Amino acid sequence: MLNKSSRRSFLSQISATALAAMLPMPAFALSASRAKTLVDRLVADINQVIDSGKSENLMLKEFERIFDRYADVPTIARYALGVDARRASPAQLSEFTKVFQRYISIKYGKRFREFIGGKIVVDSARQIKSFIEVKTTAHLRGEAPFDVTFLVSDKSGSEKFFNMFIEGINMLLTERDEIGAMLDQRGGNIDAMIADLRKVS
Repeated sequence: MLNKSSRRSFLSQISATALAAMLPMPAFALSASRAKTLVDRLVADINQVIDSGKSENLMLKEFERIFDRYADVPTIARYALGVDARRASPAQLSEFTKVFQRYISIKYGKRFREFIGGKIVVDSARQIKSFIEVKTTAHLRGEAPFDVTFLVSDKSGSEKFFNMFIEGINMLLTERDEIGAMLDQRGGNIDAMIADLRKVS
């Protein structure tokens, strides 16, 4: 009998094709220059927040607005649910997406808040397969610069980023692992996972 960890690993393997379908299709209308322009605006907004001197709560609210404006949250949320997205009802998927947006905004907003006193600089953009990779560099006080990379597509109908790497850490894979673990801990109960995710602060 498969344990919870093995079960999720097995289901992830047999559902590789289904999970790939959640990712952006070829961005025929999207050019590297347009993707770079999007990330230029995104980075400008992030830099403005970290330079604002606002309280943590106000900063996190700003970061949630940034995620809403620039991130393809529905794609990220469906990928995070992985194989369980197929059994979620439309109502559950809608509620999870809403709660998940707040969750990742808080999580990554806190990470960006660590950049106070520094700045992010956009370096380059290039097409890779069906999306555009935009590389930036985070320059923080007292630390060596490190890469922050955004993957951009226009599958949602407008340019949005659907994945992000901070110091090589893959947001999509990290969130799929964490949401999957939360579901396993709750016996696969999607509603219980959503309720607990809503409590994250």
